[in-house]
Amino acid sequence: MIIFFIDKYNLWKYPTIYEEYIYLKTIFVVDDSDTNLAMAEEALEDDYRVMTVPSAGKMFSLLEKMTPDLILLDIEMPEMNGFEALERLKSGNLWLNIPVVFLTGTVNASIEERSSKLGAVGIVTKPFSPSMLLECVKSHID
Repeated sequence: MIIFFIDKYNLWKYPTIYEEYIYLKTIFVVDDSDTNLAMAEEALEDDYRVMTVPSAGKMFSLLEKMTPDLILLDIEMPEMNGFEALERLKSGNLWLNIPVVFLTGTVNASIEERSSKLGAVGIVTKPFSPSMLLECVKSHID
């Protein structure tokens, strides 16, 4: 997988940049909205290796290949919503310790309670400000 990144960004031409990139922490951003994926990537790409993933199903496929340091997970997605995805993540030992922060357009007591019970470490309300998203991520993995 790393070879894909090296080729994509031609980092092999720049050894210092390559070394820094290899040691960046990895964030999965899982959302069915291309706009939200792009905004999150733009907010985080200077400090983290950001993998944008359009669905929970694709996230699980990617998890078979690599383990992120944190997952930003949309709650309201087709096929498998964020709650279902988090339950699956926490049901086995393989991904149990990956911190998950929910992304949602709606926050209420019910969502906060369910998120906490399932093991989410936080909730970020959409639309989010880039600086707030970056602070949230830093607070959970740096």
